[in-house]
Amino acid sequence: MRKFFGKRLRPRAFARNESGTQLVELAIVLPVLLVLFGAAAEFGRFFYTYQTLAKSTRSSARFLTTKAVEGPNADTIATNLAVYGNTEGTGDPLVQGLGPEHVAIVREGGVGTNYERVKVQIQDFQYQPLFDIGGFFGDAKLSLNVNVSPSTTMRFF
Repeated sequence: MRKFFGKRLRPRAFARNESGTQLVELAIVLPVLLVLFGAAAEFGRFFYTYQTLAKSTRSSARFLTTKAVEGPNADTIATNLAVYGNTEGTGDPLVQGLGPEHVAIVREGGVGTNYERVKVQIQDFQYQPLFDIGGFFGDAKLSLNVNVSPSTTMRFF
């Protein structure tokens, strides 16, 4: 029989030898776990982005329905609330990539300046994922860029 590192090679010895099996199992399981953790993190980021945008439209609509401010000044203040979270329009946007051009304010119903409802909507805002599969493979069909457009409609008091 041949010798391997001072030991005789026997087929039964290889069958009982389990050294290295943990490394093989890790190599099989690790990519699956990484994809699952990445997907969970990306879903969490998307949910956070959507909820932040929905809350910003809610605060803008609430401002427009409770304040007796008319004209473009009210729309500017409401847009600043939706984008920056304050009435002055200073600081960073609440969500990266959000700008005043993404906010649409629509008054509905009523006659003249007596409207029944106001609708504040985020439009044409693309969610930018951290792990973009489409960008990685160069295929736009696999891209995780999603159009996010939450809106809030409230009645005037």
